[in-house]
Amino acid sequence: MKNNLTIFLTFLILFGCASSPPKNPDNICKIFQEKRSWYKAAIRTEKRWKLPPYVLMSFVFQESSFQANARPEREQLLGFIPWFRPSSAKGYSQALTKTWDDYKDETGNGGADRNNFSDSADFIGWYASKGFYQGFERTDARSLYLAYHEGYGGFKKRTYRKKQWLIKVADRVQSRSEMYQKQYWGCAKDLKKKRFFIF
Repeated sequence: MKNNLTIFLTFLILFGCASSPPKNPDNICKIFQEKRSWYKAAIRTEKRWKLPPYVLMSFVFQESSFQANARPEREQLLGFIPWFRPSSAKGYSQALTKTWDDYKDETGNGGADRNNFSDSADFIGWYASKGFYQGFERTDARSLYLAYHEGYGGFKKRTYRKKQWLIKVADRVQSRSEMYQKQYWGCAKDLKKKRFFIF
């Protein structure tokens, strides 16, 4: 009985650590050193969808601050009564339910979960890849993020021009992507060397 309890408590501790945000979200090298499964997911996304890890991670930071259960705050009725959430966005990628369903149908990943980092990374790569076919640069995190938020149709119509707050957010995503890129170039070789020895 005691052994079962010990195993259960150990599982809970490990699970909590695995799903918690990284200790240093401002350094992509330290994030990947701490979260080896995230690094592997980022590499898989890059190979499948051609989205660089530093662009991917700048998206995840902006959308959820690396929190698996992130959701938009509920609106308040009469200023104090918790009401409906403004959208169906959820998880690391803050993907909307409809878009997430489109992703599952198109990729065949029917069991994908928005609270799963690997699935969310694959989703972001899938969505970004649609922009690459339209001429978006892989490192243009700003434009990719505006399209991620507004949809590619909205981006083409430049609907973001009426949303100065969104333009500022996209600028921050670009800045973080560039910061992550410089960091990543300094540790990519070491991360790759260790990839096959840590499970």
